[in-house]
Amino acid sequence: MALFGALFLALLAGAYAEIPGCKIRITSKALDLVKQEGLRFLEQELETITIPDLRGREGQFYYNISEVKVMDLQLTSSELHFQPKQELVLQITNASLGLRFQRQLVYWFFYDGGYINASAEGVTIHIALHLSGDSTGRMKVSNVSCQAFVSRMHAAFGGTFRKVYEILSTFITSGMRFLLNQQICPVLHHAGTVLLNSVLDTVPVRSPVDDFVGIDYSLLKDPVVSASHLDMDFRGAFFPLSQGNWSLLNRAVEPQLQEEERMVYVAFSEYFFDSALESYFRAGALQLSLVGDKVPSDLDMLLRASYFGSIVLLSPGVIDSPLKLELRVMAPPRCTIKPSGTTVSVTASVTIALAPPNEPEVQLSSMIMDARLSAKMALRGKALRTQLDLRKFRIYSNQSTLESLALIPLQAPLKTMLQIGVMPMLNERTRRGVQIPLPEGMDFVNEVVTNHAGFLTIGADLHFAKGLREVIEKNRPADPMDPRASSAPPPSVAAV
Repeated sequence: MALFGALFLALLAGAYAEIPGCKIRITSKALDLVKQEGLRFLEQELETITIPDLRGREGQFYYNISEVKVMDLQLTSSELHFQPKQELVLQITNASLGLRFQRQLVYWFFYDGGYINASAEGVTIHIALHLSGDSTGRMKVSNVSCQAFVSRMHAAFGGTFRKVYEILSTFITSGMRFLLNQQICPVLHHAGTVLLNSVLDTVPVRSPVDDFVGIDYSLLKDPVVSASHLDMDFRGAFFPLSQGNWSLLNRAVEPQLQEEERMVYVAFSEYFFDSALESYFRAGALQLSLVGDKVPSDLDMLLRASYFGSIVLLSPGVIDSPLKLELRVMAPPRCTIKPSGTTVSVTASVTIALAPPNEPEVQLSSMIMDARLSAKMALRGKALRTQLDLRKFRIYSNQSTLESLALIPLQAPLKTMLQIGVMPMLNERTRRGVQIPLPEGMDFVNEVVTNHAGFLTIGADLHFAKGLREVIEKNRPADPMDPRASSAPPPSVAAV
């Protein structure tokens, strides 16, 4: 009975699970590029390690090691890979760290000091970033597990007291190795949970697209990681800014991602585009009014000739009034995605009137327009852009068949007006695009769009337009745990 109840609850949860409008897959082919940028960032973070002063006594010799600084990281072997179920793992083996520090030695009244180079060898670092979605729907590094170990230290002492340093080197290098082993993971934990999360904070979650609509890219569940890819499901829904709590019910086909040949794949369902079209409709943006000089002169002459019988019956002060052409979308347009292409179906009312100054408009005619637009999608940088083209166009009267026949001569000129006057304005808006949920500094290149039944996918490669460090410095949070935020000197530790 308990098993039946658990099965029923699982089916109920599945029935009400929200379908994503947008999916992103990052494949293992992107990890080489990410690793190159990540290792540069890792080296820069290791250079911030602060090692306490090391001081002690051996017989009559007093020594002090201070200002220890990591200079560089030399890699022999490194690997970045996905680890099911939610982790990204970086493994570094047999690396070496170049260090520089100041030495001071006192023996009775004799003193020796200066800077010296050293190296930490056989360095092994294992970092696992645990990825999950937070309460706002943003992906975060929720935890960092780290293991780091330095096998041996070497310092090339010289000068008058070289023999003395060689005697003391075991104490000095063992102490430095102990301190270095303790400092690596805290620095990398801070880099993952604070600095990398500041980069993920640049991914848009719920943000305005323009003055009319916004986009919601909330994660619907935690990222799913397999050995070869990382998958993220986003809501992918537009909303009118004036109705921030409104959302269109998603009844579209769930987009599917199967490929792994490119670095990244993005999938959009029909719902993604339908929610945009309905949001613009609800925001009142899908209407256009052309008055006077805005109406093409050839079309103005044709319309006046077509409705000459109605115009001559008007008062003389109205006959020469500017012509007004108003287009108003009557219902939310709908997007259809098929393997053969993407189309948008629109039904609008067309009103032709005379607009005398400071007087009520005089309507000449009203008709219905059905149009079908082809839509070509493309990714540029991080923006999804759309190019629209008018394919089919039909006008008719909702009053009578006879009036519809009378509108046939206006079909061609109105279609030309749409192609020349309206479509460029629409494309100017759609070419601005909407941002894809990627962090700042990362762009798509070499994209290929593929249509499927009910959704489309875009395969692309990744490109770092900005370095990771540049993005972090721009968006660095004020964090009191950051050792670089404090100007206090590091504590001293006595070597025993």
